[in-house]
Amino acid sequence: MIQFTVYGEPVAQGRPRASTQGGFVKLYDPAKSRDYKDYVRLAAVEHAPAALIEGPIGMALTVYRSMPKYLSKYPKKASAAERGEILPTSKPDTDNYLKGVKDALKGVIWKDDSQVVDVFARKRYSARPRIEIKIKELS
Repeated sequence: MIQFTVYGEPVAQGRPRASTQGGFVKLYDPAKSRDYKDYVRLAAVEHAPAALIEGPIGMALTVYRSMPKYLSKYPKKASAAERGEILPTSKPDTDNYLKGVKDALKGVIWKDDSQVVDVFARKRYSARPRIEIKIKELS
């Protein structure tokens, strides 16, 4: 099993942007998403296997977002959120975090993100924002 943590405020995969160049439409990642993917890749490199995983993969992702400002006024609610009793139901969606991480790990941990066949993803609040990633070969 490979597991590691990416510290800092998590960034969800943004919508692709489009521009025209020479009469052709070109799609690209927003800068914020692209930079965060690079950061995840950098964190993953030190945990990368000697050879890229080629078989089916299971993945668990826990996204810890920073506490909303309103919770700082209510210490009891803030500690309840830290314990997982108050959950973040606001955007961005959990799967958008997952998409960004899967894209970032392509070519570092596995050959292609289509190899990920089992996924468990959740988001929580924390005073220390981060993403915890667990990867397991299923073959």
